[in-house]
Amino acid sequence: MPPFQMPAEAIADEVKNFQEKLMGGVSNLLDMPEVRVGITPHEVVYQEDKVRLLHYYCDETSAQAEPRNPIPLVVVYALINRPYMLDLQEGRSTLRCLLEAGQDVYLVDWGYPEAAERFLTLDDYLNDYLDLCIDKVCEVTGSNQVNLLGICQGGTFSLCYSAMHPEKIKNLVTMVTPVDFQTPDSHLSHWAQNVDIDLLVDTLGNIPGALLNWTFLNLKPYQLMGQKYLNMVDMMSDKTLLQNFMRMEKWIFDSPDQAGETFRQFIKDFYQANRLINNTLQIGDYQVDLANITMPVLNVYAEQDHLVPPSSSKALKHYVKSDDYDELVFQGGHIGIYVSGKAQKMIAPAIGAWLSEHP
Repeated sequence: MPPFQMPAEAIADEVKNFQEKLMGGVSNLLDMPEVRVGITPHEVVYQEDKVRLLHYYCDETSAQAEPRNPIPLVVVYALINRPYMLDLQEGRSTLRCLLEAGQDVYLVDWGYPEAAERFLTLDDYLNDYLDLCIDKVCEVTGSNQVNLLGICQGGTFSLCYSAMHPEKIKNLVTMVTPVDFQTPDSHLSHWAQNVDIDLLVDTLGNIPGALLNWTFLNLKPYQLMGQKYLNMVDMMSDKTLLQNFMRMEKWIFDSPDQAGETFRQFIKDFYQANRLINNTLQIGDYQVDLANITMPVLNVYAEQDHLVPPSSSKALKHYVKSDDYDELVFQGGHIGIYVSGKAQKMIAPAIGAWLSEHP
């Protein structure tokens, strides 16, 4: 018998075991309470349209009660997903780890764009909303500058903002941030090159989050849309594991729509024309020149990142003019860098320590 053929009895037993695990876990799934995300206390200190500025603080369970770093930290996440990935649950919170590393943490929550936001541009997001949030942080803290932590697309935004307003940024941290958008190993870049973005935006207006989510899942269709749910059956008997799984599912499918004009500019200028690194990017009245970034920079990337290849992130060192440039590599993927146990012990504490070393 060829080695790849299983006896009929073995196949029947495997199917039976699978069905028993599935049926046994369904009751846990049906009885599961609403999945809770975002565990760190915070308050809204400023709001402009859909955009909110959140200030996080420690509670009595935290190792550090008050921030030790006098320079406030502003965290900028991507438009594409919700930022509670950084504060997913107890023991898996980048924001909590940053607080415990002595940072005074603020986060820009972009919200959920609706039809009225269709014509928002990158200029609106960066030179209006983000600029107002940073000015508000300086106002409430009495600081003249902020530390900026940009994550994924939010890292690209942070690079642009720091190049346009370098006087407001004390230190810059980028995390799994695309810089060179046309590296040969970037699957998203290959997909984006031949998309008629003008036709897409002119037809749809705002770009549905579900459409983008489908695109990301199809980068690894077997792993992210097939094998994942087969593996889920093995954890359904464990209520804790099942809740953890459903938290991730909640985040994955909680995808805001994208303001049409911002999406148009981002795909055309960054992915299709690679303007960030060839010094031809124009945002509002500003030409974005990465050479204006002379403040200390820490660039954090993930070695197994399938969305932002390391080659795309590591290109940053060739374009900024900082005399104090450091890199931190994480042996994991794009999601693991936020939520894995290894990341909780390594990434946020290292970022906190680096910021504290650059007063």
